[in-house]
Amino acid sequence: MAYVVTENCIRCKYTDCVDVCPVDCFREGPNFLAIDPQECIDCSLCVAECPAEAIFAEDDVPVEQRHMIELNAELARQWPAITQRQPAPADADEWNGKPDKLKLLQR
Repeated sequence: MAYVVTENCIRCKYTDCVDVCPVDCFREGPNFLAIDPQECIDCSLCVAECPAEAIFAEDDVPVEQRHMIELNAELARQWPAITQRQPAPADADEWNGKPDKLKLLQR
């Protein structure tokens, strides 16, 4: 079981979670972070660090977000690793909590 970044990360892309990951399993896209399920060791440290509350254990991903399990795996194969915290987008707080952001995902 791995942890999964869900839709609320889109356009927020806070990277607080990256700093605490002991195995560098986060991958960075233009406006979203994904977790590489092959690298994740299920330590759960990232969950508490996510200001957007967008990270869940695979078994705990809300039903309406289950599609994000496969999407994280897919994007993790394409995107580079991110190993250090970066500044959040200037409008991140405005996007936090907005629904239906999948259509805004930039690959």
